[in-house]
Amino acid sequence: MTHARRERWLAFLMVLPSIILIAIFVYGFIGWTARVSLSRWDGIRPDYTWAGLDNYKQLFAGGGSVAARRFAIDLWNTFFFTLLFLAACVVVGLLLAILLDQKIKGEGIFRTIYLFPMAISFVVTGVVWQWIFAPGTETRLRGVNALLHSVGLDALRWGWYTDTSSIGPFHVALIPVIIAAAWQLTGYTTAMYLAGLRAVPEELREAARVDGANEIGVYRHIILPMLQPITLSALIVLGHISLKIFDLIYTMTGRGTGFVTDVPGIFMFETTFQGNHYAQGATISIIMLLTVTLVVVPYLIYSFRREVEL
Repeated sequence: MTHARRERWLAFLMVLPSIILIAIFVYGFIGWTARVSLSRWDGIRPDYTWAGLDNYKQLFAGGGSVAARRFAIDLWNTFFFTLLFLAACVVVGLLLAILLDQKIKGEGIFRTIYLFPMAISFVVTGVVWQWIFAPGTETRLRGVNALLHSVGLDALRWGWYTDTSSIGPFHVALIPVIIAAAWQLTGYTTAMYLAGLRAVPEELREAARVDGANEIGVYRHIILPMLQPITLSALIVLGHISLKIFDLIYTMTGRGTGFVTDVPGIFMFETTFQGNHYAQGATISIIMLLTVTLVVVPYLIYSFRREVEL
């Protein structure tokens, strides 16, 4: 056996335990969950009787069961949460990165402040922002409502995550949740955009200014187009986080009155571990996996093709 071949075998043996563990505890459990979703397991006692796609049909039976109505609400909530969450993280993160790119004093301190929320778990974030947005009562205001009352802005007080009103299919109670999630992960987009801005050659900026472009024109025609790969990467990473969000919403609001802040992750947890409807819970899990796959897989294919072309 040659030295190069021996090195390859040694490298393979080094990663073999990880391959086995991933095959069992990731892909094996995904396969088992898919099998349960095709069964009639409804109770503590396992029942692997074949049900085909019946569990999936029940969830997508519009206007049918309570589970189908709740799942439809969850999908809308996830859609609006993802849309507004991504917009907030990208826009605010880009603006903060542009400000930091101006070589301001204390830049290191500001970078630390912006990145610090990422070191906190979603559970802690949910608990803290639950206190902040707790509406309180008329006799004892709490959180933001107490602050608004103290400065004479009582007209801006509202129920925050306890509000059951909606604008079409959008529940306004999601706004505090979106703010909390964006607060935690905006630092991620800020760091990515700042790295991208620092990678833009100063010669390109100077050439654009010589050609008569003002500072807005430099960013619009030179810098922002060069940041598109970073924007795409941020959207993919944050998008898959928002599609499977659970812990932040569970600790902050739960499913909410009338499911105003409910998401598939909470629905799956309550269905499986509180209601013991294992087949239906597995079905929700597989649907969540498929939605994340639809976001991540095309990006991986795109990235692989770019690497091959380069």
